[in-house]
Amino acid sequence: MTWIRIREAAAFLGVSDDTVRRWLDSGVLAHELDKSNRKVIDGRVLAEFAETQASPAPDRSAVGRSARNRFVGLVTRVKSDPVMSQVELVCGPFRVVSLMSTEAVQELGLEPGSVAVAVIKATNVIVETPGRS
Repeated sequence: MTWIRIREAAAFLGVSDDTVRRWLDSGVLAHELDKSNRKVIDGRVLAEFAETQASPAPDRSAVGRSARNRFVGLVTRVKSDPVMSQVELVCGPFRVVSLMSTEAVQELGLEPGSVAVAVIKATNVIVETPGRS
């Protein structure tokens, strides 16, 4: 079982330490006390809570698709040469970078401030964990 401290939980949820403390005190988020009598949250409980708090921007396209990883966001930067472009988006707290043809960038009208959807379909996803001592 993984125990998460308040500061870490706040960072994962993108809120302040005080917000997490209020959720703990009001019973919205369950907690335990560790050996030092500090409030800690079971990692599974925090993961379930994080899922309920996730609120991605709505995707208004009416297209059927198999990709499940869709991030609506704003284009923040476009770097182009005659053939290829690098497009950066901010999708909630995430930065997503895509490499595509400059022709595609022009056809889509991508420029800083444009609303776009990053669709990610990958057969390889690398998952890492913090080092253990």
